Amino acid sequence: MANRYWVVSLPVQNNGSSSTIWNQLQQNISKHSFDTPLYRFNIPNLRVGTLDSLLSLSDDLNKSNAFMEGVSHKIRRQIEELERVSGANTAALTVDGVPVDSYLTRFVWDDAKYPTMSPLKEIVDGIHAQVAKIEDDLKVRVSEYNNIRSQLNAINRKQTGSLAVRDLSNLVKPEDIINSEHLTTLLAVVSKYSQKDWLASYETLTSYVVPRSSKKLHEDNEYALYTVTLFNRVADNFRTSAREKGFQIRDFEYSPETHEGRKQELDKLMQDQESLRGSLLQWCCTSYGEVFSSWMHFCAVRLFSESILRYGLPPNFLACVLAPSVKAEKKVRSILEGLSDSSNSAYWKTDEEVGAGMANLAGEADTHPYVSFTINLL
Repeated sequence: MANRYWVVSLPVQNNGSSSTIWNQLQQNISKHSFDTPLYRFNIPNLRVGTLDSLLSLSDDLNKSNAFMEGVSHKIRRQIEELERVSGANTAALTVDGVPVDSYLTRFVWDDAKYPTMSPLKEIVDGIHAQVAKIEDDLKVRVSEYNNIRSQLNAINRKQTGSLAVRDLSNLVKPEDIINSEHLTTLLAVVSKYSQKDWLASYETLTSYVVPRSSKKLHEDNEYALYTVTLFNRVADNFRTSAREKGFQIRDFEYSPETHEGRKQELDKLMQDQESLRGSLLQWCCTSYGEVFSSWMHFCAVRLFSESILRYGLPPNFLACVLAPSVKAEKKVRSILEGLSDSSNSAYWKTDEEVGAGMANLAGEADTHPYVSFTINLL
């Protein structure tokens, strides 16, 4: 599947037909750029309206196209991110059950959804509103999913961070703690390289420390976790003296209920994350199809209106889709220009003649003697 397509229209000259232009285009592509896929782009007979309405609509078309392309890419990136995190690959993206590239290259207008007798501005506004609503829904759903991920990440940081910040409930057992009327056990976080200093000094940091009561429970890359047992009434003095020596006393109260509650909270968050990830992925795949379908109908309106503004009334042009390789672009552009009205070609600059700055100001459709714009799928 190509990732980039050109949607173009070529004018049908007096006494000519779109079939004649199509046959000539097929022959030239086959002869000079045979590896360029070429398809008809079927646009129905839309309601033209007035020239003023077309000119007014034309001002909004580029902006609306950029918006719809952006939403399409945003949803696609979200799908890729969800698949990367879950390690799963969903089936290829589809539109109404059809692969994305097939939907584009075999485009059929949905008259039930977008009646051809409706004014073009009404069709464009309806398409824009639908895509905008999907974008708003995406923001809400992604925010909900990211909120759960943030909560889980915060818990995981507490579970896997250094001993100075991590949750200690998984490291401390009931038998490590003494809490009685007169005695209490404190937990000290000691620098990995200060353990000898701790063992040599903890008994003298204050009075009434139980001798040889310190036991190492855990060690990571930076710190070691020690217990120390002492009388309740000197606990505050011990904390102060320990801090002055560079030892951190962690507040901790062992509670089986609290430990179990945290475990249940973690399990629920993980289940919620998996559930939201699955539902968000399914929603994104469905919504991508809806956005892409809306975008292609918009492209049809855009090509139709710009062709009338370029070639005049009545509508008489050939619309097609091409997917040239990068190396074939110059040749294909030359073929398309050769099939345009040669008398007008002198008024249009080729890609090479248009400086980068001017090309950006004029827009791609204004650099050729025929209507052309690009659809980027990625």
